[in-house]
Amino acid sequence: MARLTTEDAIFHYLSGYTSKVSGTECGISRPLATFSCMFGAPFFPLKTEEYTALMAKKLNETGARVYLVNTGWCGGRAGEVSRIKLSITRALVNAAINGSLENVDYTRDEMFHLNVPGSCPGVDPQLLDPEKCWTDKDRYLEEREALAALFRKSEE
Repeated sequence: MARLTTEDAIFHYLSGYTSKVSGTECGISRPLATFSCMFGAPFFPLKTEEYTALMAKKLNETGARVYLVNTGWCGGRAGEVSRIKLSITRALVNAAINGSLENVDYTRDEMFHLNVPGSCPGVDPQLLDPEKCWTDKDRYLEEREALAALFRKSEE
């Protein structure tokens, strides 16, 4: 989970990072990272800039908070570790809605433009920091850099 500034929310909205997973995509046997601007740009009739300007305007006017929630895997690739439990996802979403995340400490992840909470009611703090989920720290760093490279390539 991460709390985003308006600028970071727009960055992630424009990147549209998600994954194709088996069961929802033909020919996919394991999750595959993919990017789709605005999570579906071909279906938006206006220019991208109009949607991002509207998003920024609404976020600034309302003071709404934007959170990203990892509903996938932490600590390894799919098939190596279990998917994040639904009870954890519910706890994260509930904390975002009820304001429990307003007064916790955050750590900034500059590579991915994320503010990661140090605590959340009902969630093991280890699950909040991806690096702490991985037992093989070197492999975590390799996977992190590979994902960062995918983000950079998607911006080209």
